Amino acid sequence: MPQTPDVSHRKTFPLTRTTEWTILGLIFFAVYFAALFSPPLLDDADATHAQAAQHMALTGDLVTLKVDGIRYLEKPPLPYWLAAADYRIFGFNTFATHLPQTLAVLGCAMLAWFWMRRASGERAAFYAALAFLTSIGAFLFTRWFIPESILTLLIALALYLFLTGLEDRKPTNFYMAAAMLALAMLAKGLIAPVFFLGAAVPYLLLTGEYRRWRELHLLRCTLLFLLIAAPWHILAGLQNPDQGHPIGNIPTPGHVHGFFYFYFINEHVLRFLGKRYPHDYNKQPGAIFWFSHLIWLFPWSLYWPAALRRWWRTQRGAAAHAEKKSLWACLAPQNFSGKTKLLLALYGGFILLFFSFSTNQEYYTYPAYFPLLTLTAIALAGMEESDTAQANAESIGNRRWMLGAHALFAVVGTAAAIALGYGLWSSRHLPFVSDIGSLLAHRDVGGYSLSMSHFFDLTGPSFAALRLPAALAAIALLLGPLLAWMLRVRRAHLGATLTTAATAAIFLVAAHIAFARFAPMMSSRAMADTINRLAGPNDVLLLYGDQSYGSSVIFYTQRPAYLVEGRSTSMLWGSCYPDAPKIFLKDAQLLAMWGTGPRKFLFVAGDDREHVEALLRGRFTQLQELSDKVLLTDRPLTR
Repeated sequence: MPQTPDVSHRKTFPLTRTTEWTILGLIFFAVYFAALFSPPLLDDADATHAQAAQHMALTGDLVTLKVDGIRYLEKPPLPYWLAAADYRIFGFNTFATHLPQTLAVLGCAMLAWFWMRRASGERAAFYAALAFLTSIGAFLFTRWFIPESILTLLIALALYLFLTGLEDRKPTNFYMAAAMLALAMLAKGLIAPVFFLGAAVPYLLLTGEYRRWRELHLLRCTLLFLLIAAPWHILAGLQNPDQGHPIGNIPTPGHVHGFFYFYFINEHVLRFLGKRYPHDYNKQPGAIFWFSHLIWLFPWSLYWPAALRRWWRTQRGAAAHAEKKSLWACLAPQNFSGKTKLLLALYGGFILLFFSFSTNQEYYTYPAYFPLLTLTAIALAGMEESDTAQANAESIGNRRWMLGAHALFAVVGTAAAIALGYGLWSSRHLPFVSDIGSLLAHRDVGGYSLSMSHFFDLTGPSFAALRLPAALAAIALLLGPLLAWMLRVRRAHLGATLTTAATAAIFLVAAHIAFARFAPMMSSRAMADTINRLAGPNDVLLLYGDQSYGSSVIFYTQRPAYLVEGRSTSMLWGSCYPDAPKIFLKDAQLLAMWGTGPRKFLFVAGDDREHVEALLRGRFTQLQELSDKVLLTDRPLTR
């Protein structure tokens, strides 16, 4: 029979459901919705992916993604379909681009609430949603156009439907799970079914539920999965076939493997093995990979030691009472709560192990945030409820470990507040410079191939542009953790947890303000505005180097751009198709066309500036300088 939530948890949780959702709604709007309007789209992946969605919106081609007219075959289409639909409604802007990812975060929080309410009660449900909305990584990795939050929601929903289908004996849940999994594959590719099966298959084996395999309707679910996921892949293969016979996996002009090889072999198998062509991804060192999750899931990761202690003592107690039963018979989950914990633990563990072997970026493990945060919420809620209900050795031990977490939070918060305060004091006489990029170092950590590489470019003078967010963060980190610790000492557990979440929310608001201050460095929207103001319909746009250096210029001008010495990275494969537009130029071709015909606007970024200015030998007019970027034209302005 279907199970209903255990209403006994209601007695230990004082918030009404209206109050819960009011708090969650306020946090979502303050942290996520308010951040949808700034900064403008960033260069590199953000505006590159937005270009692909923009192409769909303008042409109606929903099969083949294109960037600057070149095939962009490495990504599945669902995030681009969603953004393209937004563009038709809201126009080409940051809000429309990032709305699907932001709504997916809200969806994850809602799913966590409904799932945990059934599994562990009201307190765990509220904490799970609260944790997802206020963890650093969940916020940070939705600041640019990547599909991780959408993927996270769809796979988590598929797992929930799978588990409730088994529990409630509802075949329709398995069909809906198959549909969600198909959409997840259209969001991120083959890792969606791999992650799902990496959790579901071990779960079936460990619980013995595999004996009910007939109830899963595997054939019908597989057919439904294929009915949703297969058509786009087939159409993409037909529209982007093999061209000639390249040597190995390295394309050459006119000779290139088609969609099926590039997408499934190069982008999935070879990427996992670190042999993808072109090789433009790094792998984080193992220690950094594992340790970084303490940061991405902060402040909720503070409770992990207490949660692990509680889990260990629970398992040891169960093992001690096993007697004649086998150990697994005693430890095996007997109710929906236990089954939820097992499935989520398998799911999160599989993702972390998978990417510990694969090439990875910091945000690749985003789908693991859902199980890790919900398991943390279950443990925290359980410790608080046991301490509220009774005072025994176990509850006292739990409270001590929670106090230890808050003491650490207070120490870290105070240290961070002091550091921020020192920066504010040291920069008190420095002028505010709106272009923070002109004040940064360029240390090239990780070749800028890791998403957080620019963090290491911060300098003392750049701090003057961050006074407001630094002051806001310093106040929150100084007062919030101390207040939370005091409330925990007084056994005001709900107040302590809410204060922790409020501190994180204020910090994330401050982080977004700081992030927006980096707009001149990370986005070239201002240069696009200059071009739109000055350029005529026949004038020519050129970018020096890879298109990702100035991808926001192409997006906001909606002009095709010639790429000078820019046939590289994501543009390389599609450029080898015989019908690819002839947008790739060499230095000699730039010199030949410079100063002739329609006016040329040349965008130059980073280390290429010195080379380009030497190449043009002074035959240019500088229109604009922004951080380390410059906009040149080939003749003086006459208007």
